Amino acid sequence: MSDYLDTLNEPQREGVVNTDGPCMLIAGAGSGKTRVLTFRIAELMRKGVDPFSIMALTFTNKASKEMRERIEHVVGHDARNLWMGTFHSVFSKILRVEAQHLGYPNNFTIYDTDDAKSLIRTIVKEMGLDDTVYKQNVVYNRISAAKNRLISWEDYARNPELMADDAANLRPEMARIYKVYAQRCFKSGAMDFDDLLFNTDKLFKEHLEVLNKYQHRIRYVLVDEFQDTNLCQYYIIRKLVSVTRNICVVGDDAQSIYAFRGADISNILNFERDYPELKVIKLEQNYRSTQNIVQAANSVIKRNKAQIPKNVWTSNEDGGLIELIKAVSDNEEGRLVATSIFQEKMQHQLKFSDFVVLYRTNSQSRAIEESLRRNNIKYKIIGGLSFYQRKEIKDLLAYLRFTLNQQDEASFRRIINLPKRGIGDSTVDKIVVAANDHGTSIWEILQNSTPFVGGRSAGPIDDFVSMIKRFSVEIQNKDAYEASFEIAKGSGLLKELYEDKTVEGLSRYENVQELLNAIKEFVDDPEREDKTLNAFLQEAALVGGQDEDKDKDPDKVTLMTIHMAKGLEFQYVYMVGMEEDLFPSQMMLSSRADLEEERRLFYVAITRAKKRLFLSYALTRYRFGRLKNCEPSRFIDDIDQSFMKVSSKFSGLESSPPPTDYAKKLVSGIKKTVASTPIKKPAASTAYKAPADFKPSDTSGLQEGMQVEHPKFGFGTVVKMDFSGADRKAKIEFKEAGEKTLLLSFAKLRIVQ
Repeated sequence: MSDYLDTLNEPQREGVVNTDGPCMLIAGAGSGKTRVLTFRIAELMRKGVDPFSIMALTFTNKASKEMRERIEHVVGHDARNLWMGTFHSVFSKILRVEAQHLGYPNNFTIYDTDDAKSLIRTIVKEMGLDDTVYKQNVVYNRISAAKNRLISWEDYARNPELMADDAANLRPEMARIYKVYAQRCFKSGAMDFDDLLFNTDKLFKEHLEVLNKYQHRIRYVLVDEFQDTNLCQYYIIRKLVSVTRNICVVGDDAQSIYAFRGADISNILNFERDYPELKVIKLEQNYRSTQNIVQAANSVIKRNKAQIPKNVWTSNEDGGLIELIKAVSDNEEGRLVATSIFQEKMQHQLKFSDFVVLYRTNSQSRAIEESLRRNNIKYKIIGGLSFYQRKEIKDLLAYLRFTLNQQDEASFRRIINLPKRGIGDSTVDKIVVAANDHGTSIWEILQNSTPFVGGRSAGPIDDFVSMIKRFSVEIQNKDAYEASFEIAKGSGLLKELYEDKTVEGLSRYENVQELLNAIKEFVDDPEREDKTLNAFLQEAALVGGQDEDKDKDPDKVTLMTIHMAKGLEFQYVYMVGMEEDLFPSQMMLSSRADLEEERRLFYVAITRAKKRLFLSYALTRYRFGRLKNCEPSRFIDDIDQSFMKVSSKFSGLESSPPPTDYAKKLVSGIKKTVASTPIKKPAASTAYKAPADFKPSDTSGLQEGMQVEHPKFGFGTVVKMDFSGADRKAKIEFKEAGEKTLLLSFAKLRIVQ
């Protein structure tokens, strides 16, 4: 059983066998961290630790499933008794048991992002606020960020800094929206994803007897991808292990790239402050990539100041140099990348699935897609619309959820007139207002709706209530599949979709059938004890968005953003769009912390490659409907030039392969300047540096002639305002940087006068 120790190098072995006390494994890219975490859990069980007392937390369902399977392969079926899963799934299990302490029902509904945003949209409308100012995404993200920092709606309203910030952004009612949103969720017996963590922290903080129970029940806690944790997640973990102090965190500060989701890199950088006796083990041997790729990545990340020092190395072969592809335009870049992929595949007898094209933003995929299609190269895009986010799927799930929980306002709003029953939005609003005014639930009003709605709506509402009551009775002794099929058929959803014979209608009908197939698979799983509809809905809410590609032809080039690529690896990696203001993003240049996160993102892109890495940039690119001259990214200059070479074979400025007519016209105008343009960027000392107190102004009143300050370009004068199209733009003449046209919805400008 201990043979697995013989497969580990010395630091890995040390990370496995030192099971007690706080431990931090700093795991460089490709260093085998999953093996170490897996074997550490197996080692705990080998030493006699009850698997019911081990909690292993991951960030994706896929990661937890793979880890559980590996552990089971080593120690057997006892691995199924581990507390293992994502933060949200594990802590939702605790909340299901302890929800009554917080005033929630044990079968509380879990709102996904769309449900939460729908409720916010409703609240904004009811409050009579301008939904172009209080946009649902903006409000949702603001509330989510507050919860991730453990700020309740009461604390939010008392925080002068937050209130001042909202006032400066012309959204002074944000605190009131947060309050109403929180109260409505509570009243509906629902929690959003952030609540699953926020309420777990609240439970442990306000009910010490519950915390004490789990502190003694959970003796060991292990956390994967620790650099991605937020403040709320860390506080929960810290409370759980405060008795035993048996905590093991595994991560790589160099791969912390999710600050926009609330991840706090200081959790890993400052971990030792909370655990002075901490044992730090560095996994520095890379098993994935060639020496050139590993050393190139090291040369990039060493430029960051905020990091834990480490020296990642590999005993793999040197491998080829990193190739830099220069193109005239983004379309030429796409053509050159497609040509390169085809030639590399043929030359080295590879599969298309060995290749990935990474980009900073989804919009960059267009040129790549068109070029791949023209070359008859199959591809797949990772990150499209999730199966569980499709309308017809959410419709049926809402019916299932409301049948189980009639307090669920979001599900009620979604299904009350679906299929159409002649119940309009105004009627729905009257029902909600009546429930709020009388301090009761929507379901109570629905069961006696005549005094509140009257007219022609009373009959359809009574029919709806009778149908839900019938569903509730009929499904009591049925498993999840039988219950779901009964509701899908009885609600009229299946019939309506079946009768729509358009291509889109058939697709929607097939999607609902696929959902029912998934529920049947759930029920037929012999390992599952709980086959109820409630159990399925909980799993569906937690795994929505984790869909796998089920294409029967897996041999395709993969296209995805770098963020989506984290945790993956490919033989050949193409990183496109290596241009200033694109990568690094223009929106990530206002502070050192933002720029260092962008550099970590570049590090992640580099370390996805096993054999070869290609970087490409275009000299011109269409942005916001205009052709823009581009300059190479500063990150290209971050790479030690001894690990790179400029690819002349595929350069769009060379004669072979021949450029398009469009490219020829561009070349004729800029070829001379391109030839003399070095890759190196101007010395950092010449760049403008904004003062520490720089704060962007509200630019809604910006006019020609105004003086402004930009964090990168310095001081300038607005020479022209452009109101055409969907976004406002300003042409600004900067003293040092020259003329720039900026999109005001993204630009960070301080109005000087």
